[in-house]
Amino acid sequence: MTRFEVVRDPLWNNIRLDPEALAVVDTAAVQRLRYVRQLGHAFLVYPGATHSRFEHALGAYHLARRLLAQVEDAGDARVEPADRVRLKLAALLHDIGHYPFSHALEEAGLPHHEVLAGRQLASDGLAQRLAELDAPAEQLLPLIQGTAREPLAGLVSGSLDVDKLDYLSRDAWMCGVPYGVIDVDRLLTSLTVASDPDGRRTLALHEKGLAALESLLFAKYQMYRNVYWHHAVRSATAMFKRLVRRAIATAQLEPAAVAVATDDGLIHDLMQRDTTGLARRLRERRLAKRALDLPATELPAATPGWPGEDPDLLEQVEDRLALELHLEPGELFLDFPAKADMLALELPLVKRDGTVTHLAGAAAAAHLGLPRVAAELYRSARRLRVFVLRDVAVPAHAIVDLVMAPREEVAARVAADRALVR
Repeated sequence: MTRFEVVRDPLWNNIRLDPEALAVVDTAAVQRLRYVRQLGHAFLVYPGATHSRFEHALGAYHLARRLLAQVEDAGDARVEPADRVRLKLAALLHDIGHYPFSHALEEAGLPHHEVLAGRQLASDGLAQRLAELDAPAEQLLPLIQGTAREPLAGLVSGSLDVDKLDYLSRDAWMCGVPYGVIDVDRLLTSLTVASDPDGRRTLALHEKGLAALESLLFAKYQMYRNVYWHHAVRSATAMFKRLVRRAIATAQLEPAAVAVATDDGLIHDLMQRDTTGLARRLRERRLAKRALDLPATELPAATPGWPGEDPDLLEQVEDRLALELHLEPGELFLDFPAKADMLALELPLVKRDGTVTHLAGAAAAAHLGLPRVAAELYRSARRLRVFVLRDVAVPAHAIVDLVMAPREEVAARVAADRALVR
């Protein structure tokens, strides 16, 4: 008789953990995820948002089990037992390399969590269990990093993967907001396997799932606009990024140690060593206030990417602006988050007559209404903000001109010690 356990989950009710999951779930690397919050500092705004990466990992595993059973029952794909184990384990372990406090530290310039996954997969206890399951790290890593080419790799990393289906549903549920509600059952039963434009067999969507897919995309937009990019969440994130960058720059913390820390462990270390005062401010929810808050729809459509892509330059700009506005360095934070692929699609579509087309770019607009307005929705979700620890007047036009300037020009002005606010 096959051994398994059932875990009670507030979102999916019962999650069945099969032998391969039971073999790895109690390793130190996986148990660490219990102490890494899924949404970072969002709990400062939504008190229920204290759910962990561990819960999310179990949810992704659960949906992977369901999806694999569905495509096999429908006769859409024949999955070998070893491949089934690998795919389920990759779904369970897709966030194994994640930092504390969501994606803040990736924004701060540390390597992305997918890159760090290999280190955790190779940790003693987990690596041994994976080897015993004939699913070594080198087979799981391409699935987690989105480089695998096998037909069902898209269920782990793709436009419609189990990660998105769980995190949108779970985040909305735990935050107590209605924005992330999606028809997961309809999407799962609409997924199939078809040939992409290159003739490669890959995960695809049947036409009957188009309405549910459009609902998911809109839910994603709403969650970014109302939860992930909420002004208080972004203020806390900006403060936290500066706090950790300063601790690393002064050799109080090592990036390698940060990568395997937990939320509370990292905050404890920062509280002991912090010279900026930001750690205590975060702990007591004394957040930097908005001195400027402009929707991206009031800015030119094409914006340079340096505020979100160059954390070193951003910190220099923040400190220079602070001095020019009669603040101390570290008392001003410029925030203009970006996720250009927020509403992007890259997915074959199986039409009712059996023909296959492609949901990507302009072609997606032929079948879905939302892609036609995706650029404007993305702009309406983004906001350019300046947060300050002390009241000060911030010249809006000067900040907009600065953010719209090319990276090279901004870097040259900083290097030449020229004024940023004109």
